[in-house]
Amino acid sequence: MTAIPSPNIWEDPDGYELENRGVDPEGAVEAAMLRVLGRDGGTPLADHDLLDIGCGTGYHLPRFASMGAKVVGVEPHPPLVTRARARVAEIRDAAVRDRIEVRAGGAQALPLPDRSVDVAHARWAYFFGAGCEPGLAELDRVMRPGSTAFVIDNDATRSTFGGWFTRAWPTYDPLAVERFWRRHGWSAERVDMRWAHATRADLEQVVRLEFAPEAADRILAGHDGTEVNYAVNLWHRSW
Repeated sequence: MTAIPSPNIWEDPDGYELENRGVDPEGAVEAAMLRVLGRDGGTPLADHDLLDIGCGTGYHLPRFASMGAKVVGVEPHPPLVTRARARVAEIRDAAVRDRIEVRAGGAQALPLPDRSVDVAHARWAYFFGAGCEPGLAELDRVMRPGSTAFVIDNDATRSTFGGWFTRAWPTYDPLAVERFWRRHGWSAERVDMRWAHATRADLEQVVRLEFAPEAADRILAGHDGTEVNYAVNLWHRSW
């Protein structure tokens, strides 16, 4: 099955790397995930097989492995698979490095056996509401009893970034997206975080990566500084 091209990381993986470094410096999303799992302290994922769907350049893989998880990153775009594998190879801690594997594949046909995953994580990757049903069916196949999947997506109903998003995509209906997830048995944790970039130039580069030129010009003309408040929905479901 042909992958759906990503408009940001596929076109500019270096720019997306910059974006990742500025997203959620306090770790609010990670903390919310651990609360849902009922785990914190030490190596909270030590007994988990974790799947990162749409892992891109593998930005999150070392963090998950450092928390004790055995991690499989799945990515459909071959250049990003190469970069993710190179990132893993550069990890100095062999115990962390050896807990990570990167596989080529997409959400609609995950390259994993049935009932092999304890935690699934998809952050701004493929699962954007209606149309992602093939990926949801694959989660039904690979998740173990007692497992939990997480999908992180924009909450366009609030925050400064949410306002940018809804003005840039006026046909997007965030309430319809919420109804989709709840209809499929998912629940949401509303998480407040922020983009916090080192320089104004970094913020401008990331805004231009995420928005069309006219929208980016409007956003940057009306927003000072190097950071922005940003709301997300942490959708989750257990099996």
